[in-house]
Amino acid sequence: MLGEQDRIVGISGYTVRPPQARREKPKVSAFISAKIDTILDLKPDLVIGFSDMQAEIAAELIRRGVNVLVYNQRSVAEILDMITSLSRLVGNHKGGERLVEQLQNNLNTIADKAQKYSYRPKVYFEEWNDPLISGIRWVSELIEIAGGQDCFADLSQHPGAKDRIIADPSEVIHRNPDIIIGSWCGKKFQPDAVKSRSDWQSINAVKNDHIYEIKSPLILQPGPAALTEGVSALHKLILSFNRNFEK
Repeated sequence: MLGEQDRIVGISGYTVRPPQARREKPKVSAFISAKIDTILDLKPDLVIGFSDMQAEIAAELIRRGVNVLVYNQRSVAEILDMITSLSRLVGNHKGGERLVEQLQNNLNTIADKAQKYSYRPKVYFEEWNDPLISGIRWVSELIEIAGGQDCFADLSQHPGAKDRIIADPSEVIHRNPDIIIGSWCGKKFQPDAVKSRSDWQSINAVKNDHIYEIKSPLILQPGPAALTEGVSALHKLILSFNRNFEK
């Protein structure tokens, strides 16, 4: 998006945007594992990673003499800061400023539209199903921007998934979401499995069949995808709910 793709010598296997990347760049890592020797063969000046979960990859590369930069962005503001930082790193600060402005304007436009909603539906975002894990902070913030209320906003402040585990599934029943959104990182969401959970038939979202999937590459990668296609998908679902609610 900065027009600096010629600098990229390798990508994660989770990279799906843009399609050009998968066609042109070698896939050299997963999320918590990497082909260290393949990375070294590419002779990178810098390896960029995300989150403390990649600490072991980073440590091994550092031991092998590679420069490593790991970001840990968990909020919308931190995503925008990461983009600004990265653009400076590649000598394209102006391009980064323009991109951040475009992304912020998109968020502002959606937030302005959401202000007109007569009802802000309660949303349960499920990041994983076994155990139940609720949405991370930037997802929670995007739900609010798109016009909803995150049922587990309190848990979203925890950066680690283990601290967002819903130990008692009846807590979802108690919070009674109007919409359930699944984004099971790395596997297909199964609405029927959600509907069949014990006593979940009393939840408004289940009773009214407001159970949806947003693909994880669109919402669970803390970069431009989440702030464009991800938030737009949330907004579309919440807008549709409101139109039905007002009838």
